[in-house]
Amino acid sequence: MKKIFKYILIVLIVIILVPVIINFYVILSTKNRIVSGNSELLTDIDYIVVLGAGIRRGKPSPMLEDRLKTGISLYNNDISNKILITGDHMNDDYDEVTVMKNYLLEHGIPEEDIITDNYGISTYDSIYRVKNVYKSNKVVIVSQRYHLYRALFLSDNLDLESYGVEADLRYYYGQWYREIREILARNKDFIKGIIKPKAVYTAFNYN
Repeated sequence: MKKIFKYILIVLIVIILVPVIINFYVILSTKNRIVSGNSELLTDIDYIVVLGAGIRRGKPSPMLEDRLKTGISLYNNDISNKILITGDHMNDDYDEVTVMKNYLLEHGIPEEDIITDNYGISTYDSIYRVKNVYKSNKVVIVSQRYHLYRALFLSDNLDLESYGVEADLRYYYGQWYREIREILARNKDFIKGIIKPKAVYTAFNYN
């Protein structure tokens, strides 16, 4: 009986420790590549990549709006002359990409400088498509810090040189829940980063 209990205890420790170790590895291996918007590292950037997030009644959520604001700031500072917006637009009822594009247009970004990726249905798919569909070599990724660790980790594993600029411009309601959920997401994408499956959609779309 003691031996069985010992084995159960070992299994439980492994189940708890492995995700924690992976979580910290993803963070520690990428945190030095989260830089300021005027960093000297941001040269020869192909795209300013703004990752999608929630929308509400046809408008960007606060989190998405801050990503777009940060992307606009980078564009206006001549970090790149192209903004690539990637998000979920897989049905007519939910369209992150059009909302993002409209916001950029309303804030003075020329339409010809906006590249839309309607098939960014996950962080992995977005990064995969930035590298393999849009043929990027070096990008700056815009998102909140908690999310950037995972996006940069995936970039590393997909051989995409990338830097992150955080878009934390305010407090976001429910952030504690996102932080907990992100631990699971980092573990899932840690495995994906090793296996490197193709994105669900590999079609090219350019608007």
